[in-house]
Amino acid sequence: MSFSRIETLSLCVQNVLANKLVSTNKQLGELTIEVAPIELLWVMETLRDNSELGFEMLIDLCGVDYLSYGVESITEGDRQGKRFAAVYHLLSISHNYRLRVKTFATNDEFPVLDSVIGIWPAANWYEREAFDLYGIIFTGHPDLRRILTDYGFIGNPFRKDFPLTGNVEMRYDPDQKRVIYQPVSIEPREITPRVIREEGYGDKK
Repeated sequence: MSFSRIETLSLCVQNVLANKLVSTNKQLGELTIEVAPIELLWVMETLRDNSELGFEMLIDLCGVDYLSYGVESITEGDRQGKRFAAVYHLLSISHNYRLRVKTFATNDEFPVLDSVIGIWPAANWYEREAFDLYGIIFTGHPDLRRILTDYGFIGNPFRKDFPLTGNVEMRYDPDQKRVIYQPVSIEPREITPRVIREEGYGDKK
């Protein structure tokens, strides 16, 4: 999308949504808008139904954990803003526009957002994935359950504070003749690659 098309889309979105927008951002040839969770359904319906926008297709939805965003480590505790967000990628086939919509759950301990299945049925598995991996609850979803991890899984593996080794491991027990769960036997550790740079490495002679 050219710069002029982004400007046109940005102006159109601002005119239509007006005070429903928290922020807009034009970067790397793409437009991102942020909306408050309480306005999410109204905004999404408007983006789909407004003739000047016509975002009839949801092409992706993902969760994001901002726990360590903008800080050196998770343990510092000086992060600003809400922790969990859902990001929606929309496509207008009729106008050849793409748009990214972001909204933050208001409660970090129990993140809840409205389901957009009633607007785009394609959100079904996307919302289940965000629920499974990030623990975001989508109210109004008709079948909100895990989709990638198994039914006995504890926790949400894409959260920044989830241990890299996980909490449990599985193995086959020949005595019980079945797969069993047990505490992780791998010692958790972080390995930082050591980079060695030599003087003049890669220089053409």
